[in-house]
Amino acid sequence: MEKAILVGLITPQQPEERTNEYLDELAFLSETRDILPVKRFIQRVNGADTNTYVGSGKLEEIRQWIISHQHDEDKQVDLVIFDDELSPRQIRNIERDLNWRDNPKDRCEIRVMDRTILILEIFLQRAQTSYAKTQVEMAHLQYMLPRLTRMWTHLDRQRGGGGTNRGTGETQIEADKRIIGQRIALLREELKRIDRQMSTQRQNRGKMVRVALVGYTNVGKSTLMNLLSKSEVFAENKLFATLDTTVRKVTIDNLPFLLSDTVGFIRKLPHHLVESFKSTLDEVREADLLIHVVDISHPNFEEQFRVVNETIADICHQQKPAIVVFNKIDAFTYIPKEEDDLTPIQRENISLEELQRTWMAKLQDDCLFISAAQKQNIDALRELMYQRVKQIHIQRYPYNDFLFQNYEE
Repeated sequence: MEKAILVGLITPQQPEERTNEYLDELAFLSETRDILPVKRFIQRVNGADTNTYVGSGKLEEIRQWIISHQHDEDKQVDLVIFDDELSPRQIRNIERDLNWRDNPKDRCEIRVMDRTILILEIFLQRAQTSYAKTQVEMAHLQYMLPRLTRMWTHLDRQRGGGGTNRGTGETQIEADKRIIGQRIALLREELKRIDRQMSTQRQNRGKMVRVALVGYTNVGKSTLMNLLSKSEVFAENKLFATLDTTVRKVTIDNLPFLLSDTVGFIRKLPHHLVESFKSTLDEVREADLLIHVVDISHPNFEEQFRVVNETIADICHQQKPAIVVFNKIDAFTYIPKEEDDLTPIQRENISLEELQRTWMAKLQDDCLFISAAQKQNIDALRELMYQRVKQIHIQRYPYNDFLFQNYEE
């Protein structure tokens, strides 16, 4: 595995606790990309430096740490990953400062990445269908296009002949930009074609009620999808295990509806991905009912809950009926109040009955606590889904109300 340094900022808008949470998530993203984080650097500033993200002193501290550990197999790093998206100028300046040394023996070859390109590379690794691959490739090229200048700096000193004053590097950049621009145009047309095809598919599904599983990445949506639909959607304990939207027909007590599993959300989701995955997000926009899955065992599940709600609000532009499902209750623990100074504090599990008396159960009208992996309280979820889908179905087909009443009797 490659090894990396993680870099984040503490600002008036982002306190230290939240910065550490973001770096924890950045570490998880790195491990998903088969990169091992070995060191963190955090700086307290009013805002990111427009030239080098962190201040010159902190950047020099990072460089000195890299040099001092370049012969240590456990801490010899290949990458420096920053927790925010870097501008082309920032990347160029950081790479110049980290890799340039007067003494050739001390010179390092360190690559610079930011959170955006890290997520994009994970998507590139995990895209399976041609549709997902097309979406990710387009987002990746859109990100790389303004950053091509840093790839050809080794040609800047080579001057072209034939009376031109432009260097070979400049010519190569222009050629690559033209090629990438043409490729983006082709991908954009391909996505439009696929969008039309998927829109037709959604229309051909008729007027069946649509239910969409939404939530932060790695909260257990695919596991729950497999459980409810008895299908085999790929599920793994890694970020972005599922990129392609999967739609299955589910029947509960003779009431059929469509259930879709969507790509997970994340903080600071690259805007290129949001645009490229427009059709995937259309499943959320056109759903009649949302099942918002929350990983209650995650220490920052409240922040994740907020991020998903904000993203849904941006996508849908209207409030949709939703059921909040707190998943992984088998792994949820809490720290009890300390009774005396001699008793060591240990995390304890909490029962389903106790969870149902917490503030989380009062978050909104429809809240449930389950464990998809252990199949706990799944019957209650099916019953609640049945009631909500039935209400939507009756509103859409009022004449079916009589049939439902007779069936239930």
